[in-house]
Amino acid sequence: MIPGFFGRGLLLGLLIAAPVGPIGVLCIRRTLASGALVGTLSGLGAATADALYGAVAAFGLTAVSRALVAGQTWMALVGGAFLLWLGVQTLLGAGKPREEARPALQGEGLASAFASTLALTLTNPMTILSFGAVFAGMGLATRGGDALSAAWLVGGVFLGSAAWWLMLCGVVSRLRAGFNARAMRAVNYVSGGVLVVFGALALACSFGWK
Repeated sequence: MIPGFFGRGLLLGLLIAAPVGPIGVLCIRRTLASGALVGTLSGLGAATADALYGAVAAFGLTAVSRALVAGQTWMALVGGAFLLWLGVQTLLGAGKPREEARPALQGEGLASAFASTLALTLTNPMTILSFGAVFAGMGLATRGGDALSAAWLVGGVFLGSAAWWLMLCGVVSRLRAGFNARAMRAVNYVSGGVLVVFGALALACSFGWK
C-alpha cells in the first residue's frame, strides 16, 4: 500500500502545482529575467509549502489546521499585500528587465526567491481543506493515524509539485535566449499586471468583498 500512497501523492502534487496562478506567473517571469535556477528555487518554495500543508492534513494536526483556517482573513491580507507589492515593483522595473539578474544569482537573492514563494503559498490556508478532503477520499483517515503512509503521501506531494516546477522552468529557460529587451519589457508589464490583479482580488476577499 505504501507505494500506492506515494504514487497518489505524486499525482496530487502535480495537479495542485499545474494550474497557472500568481506563483506560476512569478516563476515564469523570474526564469526569463534571471535564469532557470532562480525560477526553479521559486517553484521549490511553493512545493515546500504544499508539502507542509499536506503534512498538516495527512498527520491529522486538526488544531493547527483550524488555527490556520481561522486566521485565513489576515493571511489573505498579508498575501494580497505581498502580491500587490511584487506586481508594482515588477511594473516599475519593467523598463530595465536584465538588471535583476546579477543580484538574483547571489546567495541572498536565491534565498529570497525561495522564501517569497514559500510565504505566498502559505498564505492560502484553504489548501489544507483541499488536502484533507482528498486524503480522506484516499482512505488515509481510516488507517488509524498510519504515520508511515502519511509520510509517503506527503513525500509524493512534494516531489510531484517540485517536478512540475522543474519542468516548467526548464522549458521556459530554453525560450529565454530568444527574448530581447523589448520582449522582456512586455513580459514584465504583463506579469506585473497579473500579480497586481491577483493581489487586489486577495485583498478584496480578505475584506469580505465579493
